[in-house]
Amino acid sequence: MKYVFLICDDESASPSMEEIAADPAHQAYDAELGRRGARLGGARLRPVANATTVRVREGETLVSDGPFAETKDFVGGIDIVECADLDEAIALAARHPYAGWGCVEVRPVWE
Repeated sequence: MKYVFLICDDESASPSMEEIAADPAHQAYDAELGRRGARLGGARLRPVANATTVRVREGETLVSDGPFAETKDFVGGIDIVECADLDEAIALAARHPYAGWGCVEVRPVWE
């Protein structure tokens, strides 16, 4: 089954791409995904200042700058993985370094 991990953290504390690439915890996580053959895709997202929210209400398209989240945490990236079941997905998400200070939301993908 496919799952998306929404990688969430406080944007003001988010490390740079260079710091992530050099971080042993991130290297170990990437190696684990590779070993399992679980990674189907993923990406780091640009800051929330670059976000645009689109809503349609009564046939009118409303466009707003920003995500307008009610939290300091933001979705900073996604991992798309293949796991046997939710238990395996949770175990893999728990290995993500951001789970230690932010959070990783696990969502099954409609197939």
